[in-house]
Amino acid sequence: MKMQHIFFDLDNTLWDHRKNAYLTIKDLFEKQEITSKYSIDFEEFHAVYHEINEDLWEKIRDGIIGKEYLREHRFYDAFKHFGVEDKELAHYFEENFLDNIVGYNELVEGAEDVLEYLKAKNYTLHIISNGFQEVTERKCTLSGIAPYFETITSADSIGVRKPNPRIFEYSLSLSEARKEESILIGDDWIADAMGARDFGMEAIFFDVYKEGRKEEGLKAITHLQQIKEYL
Repeated sequence: MKMQHIFFDLDNTLWDHRKNAYLTIKDLFEKQEITSKYSIDFEEFHAVYHEINEDLWEKIRDGIIGKEYLREHRFYDAFKHFGVEDKELAHYFEENFLDNIVGYNELVEGAEDVLEYLKAKNYTLHIISNGFQEVTERKCTLSGIAPYFETITSADSIGVRKPNPRIFEYSLSLSEARKEESILIGDDWIADAMGARDFGMEAIFFDVYKEGRKEEGLKAITHLQQIKEYL
């Protein structure tokens, strides 16, 4: 059976969420003059925020919390770490963060080249993301990659997140793809690599941090260009 459908995770697989979030928060930080008001160093703040945010997203993925909890807490808890307990300030950051992040649309290195390559080889491309629907669509449109994709599935549209098999089922039915002719490429070991494998679909793990995780029969890459070795 020939591979026909390629499903991509979006954040940190194609759309450089880490870089875009960093630039957005830095901008808000400067606008609010946080360093002079509270003498908090931006790099230190960002490191704390990043850790808190990653932890909260894992809890969302595992069904422990909902996204409202994440939105209420990620900035609040980060500021609290530096002794600033201010709900209004946290709210300002949260609101403006989601509005402004789509103003930065850096892609992961090699993303456009790889999409161009796959399109030329007549693969049908799709997005399957754990992010918020309207944000996911705006990211694809504003970064210029939307035209490459036949379907864009976001966790919001079905109410479950990867690695839940229902999101894979939903995305496949939307794209009229069979799982044996489909492959998923993503940077989250549990949500993407294990999620697809347990669903019975092939996967390529994009090992951004070079964690070196391995699983029998599972492909792994550390740069997007390496996709060309497999497809």
